[in-house]
Amino acid sequence: MTELLIVLATVIAMEGFAYSVHRWIMHGSWGWGWHKSHHDHDHEGTFEKNDLYAVVFSVFAIALFALGSRWWPPLWWVAVGMSVYGVIYFFVHDGLVHQRWPFRAVPRRGYLRRLYQAHRLHHAVEGREDCVSFGFVYAPPVDDLKAQLHRSGVLARRQSRHRDAWRPGRDDA
Repeated sequence: MTELLIVLATVIAMEGFAYSVHRWIMHGSWGWGWHKSHHDHDHEGTFEKNDLYAVVFSVFAIALFALGSRWWPPLWWVAVGMSVYGVIYFFVHDGLVHQRWPFRAVPRRGYLRRLYQAHRLHHAVEGREDCVSFGFVYAPPVDDLKAQLHRSGVLARRQSRHRDAWRPGRDDA
C-alpha cells in the first residue's frame, strides 16, 4: 500500500515539476534552445530538439531505479511514478495534442477536450513570451486561458502583425 501511495504522490508531484520546468526553464532563456523546436514546427523528421528533455528526465528515472534497488527502496517507487507520468505525458501531449501517432483523434468533450484546447492555446502565441497553460495533465478552464491571452494583448499584436504582412503596397525587402 505504501508503494502505491509513493507512486501516486510522485505522479501528482510530477505535474507540478513539469509545469515549473515548462514555464521557467523551457520558456526561459536557458531551455528555449531545445524547446523552440516544439513551437516552430519547421523541423524535419520524426524527432525535434525538444525531445531531448524526455531523454534527460529518463536518465533521472533510471538513476532513481538504480539507487532504489541498491540503497533505498522508496526511490525505486518514485522512479515508477516518474515513469507512469512519462507514459501519461506521451499519450496526452505527444499523441492526443500533437498527433504524433499514425491516426487522428481529437476529443470532442470533457476533460481530454479541455487539455487539448488548453495546449492549443499555449501554441497560439508566437515565441516564448505570453504563453498560457504550462501543465500537461491539468489545464485551467479554457475560457480563463482565452481571457488571459486577451488581457495580455498578444492576440491583438499577432493579428496586427499578420494583417500588416498582407497590406497592399508593403515592401517585401
